[in-house]
Amino acid sequence: MRLTLHTDYALRLLMLLGVEPGGLHTVESVAQRYGISRNHLNKVVQTLAQKGFVESQRGRGGGVRLARRPEAINLGRVVRATEDNFHVVECFCDETNTCVVAPACGLRDPLQQALAAFLAGLDRYSLADLIGDPTASRRLRRLLSA
Repeated sequence: MRLTLHTDYALRLLMLLGVEPGGLHTVESVAQRYGISRNHLNKVVQTLAQKGFVESQRGRGGGVRLARRPEAINLGRVVRATEDNFHVVECFCDETNTCVVAPACGLRDPLQQALAAFLAGLDRYSLADLIGDPTASRRLRRLLSA
């Protein structure tokens, strides 16, 4: 399973907002600090705002911040909200499946179970688990210092 850049950037953004909770962060400053696309990050912010993970203020003095406490931001929910599909293999999508062995293949069920286990593993963690250790938070802030 490989997560999209959209999800990767969403998780990175949430970590930064979690370790620097005071004030608003502009998309431009976050993109520069991570060395990522501002346009792509704008789309990430839009998704996270629509799903209620962040609050976004437009205009002069605007920016983005967490909409919930880090303990209330579940990683499994973030991944489900930011991934466009979980089609690990072609046969997971009935509309586009052209695999000739799909009707007799025994691979689909084990892969579905593995995907469910992957998401269940993420469901056990919150943003607070990623940033809660003071040493790790300091290191993250240092690595991202503007």
